[in-house]
Amino acid sequence: MSYEALTSRLARGWNTWHVKSMLTHVLLPEAMALQLGIKEYRGGQHLREFIKGLIDIRPGVRTYDGSYTDLTLQWEGIVLRVQTGIEDGDLLVLASPQVMQRKPALLTVEGGMLWNRPGQWRLDGHRLCGEAGGQRLVVQATTEPVCEPHCWALTPYLALPLDGPVGLSTGRRRDLAEIQQALERLHAAEASRAAAYGDLAEVFRVSRAALAWNTIYDPLRNRVITPVTRAWCGQGWLLFEWDTYFAAYMFGLDGRDLALANAIAMTREITEEGLVPNSVNANGWVTRDRSEPPVGAWVCLALYRRWPERWFLEEVYGGLLRWNRWWWEARRERGLLCWGSTPYEPTVGNAWESKGVNGRFGASLESGLDNSPMYDDVPFDPVTHRMKLWDAGLNGLYAADCTALAEIAIVLGQDADATELRQRADAVRTALRERLWCEDRGLFLNRRTDTNEFSHRISPTNFYPLLADAAAPEQAKRMIAEHFRNPDEFWGEWMLPSIARNDPAFPEQSYWRGRVWGPMNFLVYLGLRRYDGLQEARRARLDLVEKSKALLLKNWVARGHVLENYNAETGDDAVAPGGMGGDSFYYWGGLLGTIALMESGFYSRSEVQA
Repeated sequence: MSYEALTSRLARGWNTWHVKSMLTHVLLPEAMALQLGIKEYRGGQHLREFIKGLIDIRPGVRTYDGSYTDLTLQWEGIVLRVQTGIEDGDLLVLASPQVMQRKPALLTVEGGMLWNRPGQWRLDGHRLCGEAGGQRLVVQATTEPVCEPHCWALTPYLALPLDGPVGLSTGRRRDLAEIQQALERLHAAEASRAAAYGDLAEVFRVSRAALAWNTIYDPLRNRVITPVTRAWCGQGWLLFEWDTYFAAYMFGLDGRDLALANAIAMTREITEEGLVPNSVNANGWVTRDRSEPPVGAWVCLALYRRWPERWFLEEVYGGLLRWNRWWWEARRERGLLCWGSTPYEPTVGNAWESKGVNGRFGASLESGLDNSPMYDDVPFDPVTHRMKLWDAGLNGLYAADCTALAEIAIVLGQDADATELRQRADAVRTALRERLWCEDRGLFLNRRTDTNEFSHRISPTNFYPLLADAAAPEQAKRMIAEHFRNPDEFWGEWMLPSIARNDPAFPEQSYWRGRVWGPMNFLVYLGLRRYDGLQEARRARLDLVEKSKALLLKNWVARGHVLENYNAETGDDAVAPGGMGGDSFYYWGGLLGTIALMESGFYSRSEVQA
């Protein structure tokens, strides 16, 4: 097996591969597209692109491979449910109006070719006919098309009145009843798959939907990738480092190919300097000044433990090792790591190639916690390109990265590398204990490198040293009792807030200034699992699981949202005046449910050990 063979297997068949619309179904490898749209008459608009966040879409159950999809949209007084399925290689579509304007809108079905691939479509009476790469498609509807020239389509299309359910099929002609029955069977099969997760069936559905609806095809590199949200991919696609590794981990439940493909894709983005970048997009923009939290090695190790395929480790190992060494060389200040931003020459001219570069803001972006209050008053050294702060969270993550990468090195017979990595993990772990543990506070604290003073602005990242086994049992008990369960800091109905509740910035509830984030809960959960011998850690872990699950389902059930972040006071997407919330369908919100699936044994125990 190779990455190229893996992507070739993934990039086949019908799916919502096109990033611009959740209702454009594309057949790969030919790139033949059926773009669904709505022509309405109250205002005369023709909507041809459907992305949650840009219009009101409630994504429903769907599979990773597109064999069944279900969503409901609301637009201009119209409520329309659209289900699709694959049967015997044919695409089936059912559009069911729930609420309609006085004059029924039309479902438009455009046939086209994407990404400049060769092929053609034509209108043949009441059918759409397409040819490409030896593939011939015939698209037929269950209702008779009407003549409506005032649609903004550039290719042949069908215009179908939505005065009742409308069915479409490729291949042989199917009537409405047959399409409905086929989709009912496919829906039942997916419901049965979810039912295997018992009380967590809905958690399984929401996590699966968030990942699947945000998985797309990159035509330039012929690969399947999972950006955090389609709404941010206006330039083709956009990947963020730790987000993509988290996607790979989440796919690790039941999506082997997508798990491995995303982990490899992100690792392959490593720059000439040796860092896996904070972000990279389809236009060639890469943040060469900064990385993001080092989570790649233990994610890849977890995936290998689930699917022990040596070729996968061989594919990612070189990049992960270079990246690990980059951290040690570029971000180390007297034995511990600091966040940073290193100047470089822009290549595209994107604003983010200069905004914050070689400054405190760029270093904050490297942390992944863009506007965290923890870094508000921390000076930046433009000579070393580092923030003047030893960060407890970064060092906990890095020690865990070293440990996981050492295990990968042993599997691959790289014993000298393993020794190097273990020595580095031990050095960072020792420095964490000796320099960043604050006995007065009972917590690992960030510490200024210029004044040697502790920073008392705390967030869930102050628990990340647990990932590195840096806390003695009595220290872990104090961290849980005095901070995790402290209602003035992190305890509450909706948790964990991204800054302590008694911090002056918490009331802002603006992005990383107080809101709840799935990845923080996920990483703290993993740290608590490493102290399973402590009753206090087990109880804290179980409480975090239940509270995280409740937060996820509250918003999914009510509105079909999987939020980028959540208001820590209201448990929803509410934003204080002047504050910033986040995207409404961002897959890493599903990490709030991932930990519930892990706790119930649906991920094996070995997978979460760094």
